[in-house]
Parts: sequence; C-alpha cells; structure tokens
Amino acid sequence: MNWMHYLDLQEHPLLANFSYTLVPLLELFSIHLLPYALLPTSVKDSTCKIVYVYRNPKDTFMSLWHLMNRVYSTTVSLEEAFDKFCRGMNPFGPYWDNVLSYWKESMAKPTRKMLLLKYGEMKEQPNNHLKKITEFLDFPFSLKEEKKGKMNDTLKLCSFDNLSNLDMNKSGMWHIPDYNSILLCQDNTRDWVNYLKPEMAEKLDHIIEEKSLGTRLEF
Repeated sequence: MNWMHYLDLQEHPLLANFSYTLVPLLELFSIHLLPYALLPTSVKDSTCKIVYVYRNPKDTFMSLWHLMNRVYSTTVSLEEAFDKFCRGMNPFGPYWDNVLSYWKESMAKPTRKMLLLKYGEMKEQPNNHLKKITEFLDFPFSLKEEKKGKMNDTLKLCSFDNLSNLDMNKSGMWHIPDYNSILLCQDNTRDWVNYLKPEMAEKLDHIIEEKSLGTRLEF
C-alpha cells in the first residue's frame, strides 16, 4: 500500500501524476473488461490477491455510453448501443458474464484471496470499504492511525473532487485533448434513470435476473 510510504500525503505522487500512470497496466493490475478466464495462468495459479469492483449493469452501460461519446464522438444512437449491450456485444463479451466469472471463482475456491466490491456501496460507505480493502490486502490502518484521521486523509486524497481539480488531470493524454479530464468525469450512480426508458431498464433487469439465477450475486 503506497500510503504507508508517504507519511505526508501532501507529497504523495497521486498529486503530481495521473492515477492511471501509477498503476501497472497489463490488463491485470488495472482491469476494465478482462474476464477471469483470460487472466494469465501465472495469476490464476498464484496466491496474489484480487480486488474486483463491479456495478449495476445499467450504470455500467451509461458509463460506457458517456465514454464513447466523449472520446470517440460515436454516431451510434443510445437505443442501438443499448441493444448491443443487452446482446453482449462488448470487446470481452457480456458484462454479466464478466462479473459472474469472478464471483463463481470466488465461490469455487473459498480459500482463494478474492474480494468483490459493489461500486455503488463503495460510494455510499467509503470509510467501511477502505478499511475492508486495506485489511484484505494485509495493510490495515492501526488504531493510532485511525485516531489521527489517516483513513479520512486517504479518502480525501483519492476523492473525485481532489483529483479532478488538479492541473495535471485537466490536460490531455495519448494525443487526445482533455483525455485525463474525460476519464475523471463525474460518474453518478443511477445516472441511467435520466437516459433509459422504463422498458429499457426492465429489459436489462430481466436479462440480469435470468443470467444470475441460482447464484447469490446481487448486482
């Protein structure tokens, strides 16, 4: 945990570097789409710990839709994009299969170190989830650190409000103007209610209910 190496959070590299550049990216340490089956064997057979964050499929679709519009200025209509999402036409397959692949693995091997977290719950209870993550990774906050407000300081450092207002996060990346600010856009939970018609939301709910039937996984 890098926070342990920076006692003064005002000197933390997150304040001077875009967050994506601080995480090793092999579609492994920072995964967005890769299903469990496509992880390298060296990872699946290892004792490394996996933290998997998933979210409500309707919010996932809207996040993807907004990104496609901001980065690629897609001409595909919302309805067409939604239809493709419901049919599982994504780069790495259906989103629900992706989530279920990690959930099933965590159930099949209960001794394996894998932590599944819901994005919406993380936003609602950041303190509880930060504590859960640090304990899972065997780098818990000490009682002394908690009393000194280390958890709150860490949450403030990593907050959207803090990161989105840093100058270096307002610049471009990979030759795309304002790319950093695009990735650090406000991603509200339940934003889908402002875009999806009731019948569209109901359709996706039915798909998720069918695909997760027989599991205890809650989206």
